[in-house]
Amino acid sequence: MIAHASNAAPFAFPLRVYWEDTDAGGIVFYANFLKFFERARTEWLRAMGFGQEQLRVEQKMMFVVSDTTLRYLRPARLDDQLSVTVSVKEATRATMTIAQQAWLLGAPSGPDVASDKPALLAEGTIRIACVDAGTYRPRRIPNFLLDEMTRFLPEAAPAAQAKNP
Repeated sequence: MIAHASNAAPFAFPLRVYWEDTDAGGIVFYANFLKFFERARTEWLRAMGFGQEQLRVEQKMMFVVSDTTLRYLRPARLDDQLSVTVSVKEATRATMTIAQQAWLLGAPSGPDVASDKPALLAEGTIRIACVDAGTYRPRRIPNFLLDEMTRFLPEAAPAAQAKNP
């Protein structure tokens, strides 16, 4: 294991709920929270200067989801403004466990939210694995990327420790 969770502020991605995100009951379809989480992780990487396509083409690597656990607390509705967070919980040389949350921002749109304070809607952990883009076999996360992804972790290993033996 390379690193564990930190108290660093998580990356936050703003998101608006559209018609396409809702179900017949007018609330966000539960599986769409996984899409929201994926978008936030993609933008988190982009904010660090790494596009997913760039990594696939230049580094011949991709991230795939190997495990996920979600807990739903409150519904989101059409036009709600959300903030979806990304925070590294644990990192190894080939995998990463990421804690994510979806928060309702601004004025609530439904009767189940009693104040204008941000309200936690859903939270989960997503385990991602690094794979070779051609073979889909597990591979190590490149040191430069692992260093950047774990830079806010107090127990993060220096690049020298993350190198292949």
